[in-house]
Amino acid sequence: MDESSERTSAEGGDQIQIVNQQHGIPFSKGLLAQSLTATGLSPDRAYRVAQEVERELRSRSVLRVSIDELQGFVARILGEMEGQDYLQRYEKWYRLGLEDRPVIILIGGATGVGKSTLATQLASRMGIVRIISTDSIRQVMRTFFSRALMPEIHFSSFDAGKAIRAPMGTYLDPHVVGFVEQVEMVNVGLAAIVDRAVKEGTSLIVEGVHVVPGFLPLTGKENAVVLPMIVVVRDAELHRSHFLVRERETIGRRPVRRYLANFEEIRRIQEFIIGRAAEEGALLIENVNIDDTVGLVVDALYERIAASESRAAAGVA
Repeated sequence: MDESSERTSAEGGDQIQIVNQQHGIPFSKGLLAQSLTATGLSPDRAYRVAQEVERELRSRSVLRVSIDELQGFVARILGEMEGQDYLQRYEKWYRLGLEDRPVIILIGGATGVGKSTLATQLASRMGIVRIISTDSIRQVMRTFFSRALMPEIHFSSFDAGKAIRAPMGTYLDPHVVGFVEQVEMVNVGLAAIVDRAVKEGTSLIVEGVHVVPGFLPLTGKENAVVLPMIVVVRDAELHRSHFLVRERETIGRRPVRRYLANFEEIRRIQEFIIGRAAEEGALLIENVNIDDTVGLVVDALYERIAASESRAAAGVA
């Protein structure tokens, strides 16, 4: 313990303060636990670690602690309670924060595979406050471009084939062709949003059907950790059930009948996206259980972080 840690504090009473020069904020087990879930720990396990950190500080009568000292306490206790794997993840996440390197998570997949649920769960675990849906980008574009000028963005992804005006051969699926044209248009706005997040050093999660491998340029983003992925539900009946759950969760705002009426088109779009993922070597994740899916994504993210650190250490862009 260095001199910046004080054994007693007349100003703070029994409240533990995290101090920076002359300023301090109250220590919070809840906030610490939330930050620890970024390692992949479940919320209850993360909270137990945070409780032990507080107990350790109080047992040592440390009521004023610097950020670096607190990080040392957390690292030691986390390693003792949860093991070296979680400790290494915590240290990687801590270094990312010090380096101001943003995390950009891109979640693609067909309608109804659980992209928005996964994005919300990941945002909570990783402490990422910005979530953007590609459908919101499409909605903004609709206000600027009329249906006559850019008809593709005025349809849902699974019925964008209705916007195709040129005749096509029988070997082409109009729904897939219309979807591809919509993806190309939406990705113009998506690329601008991702570029700005990287430039500003702001972590971001993007989810949406328009995140398709090969359409969004990901080069020139070496100062960020970018994890693109495709979420799939291969089992047709499980896929159908997702729409029923979503209707209940949104209190009918996303009516199931419309999706089920276009279910075959949605499934064909999923097959197209899976094909693109195979061609591009993109991460493909089967979403059977959301908790397992979150765990797989967190694992993949830390693999990506470790790879970026190895490249940086080797001086490779």
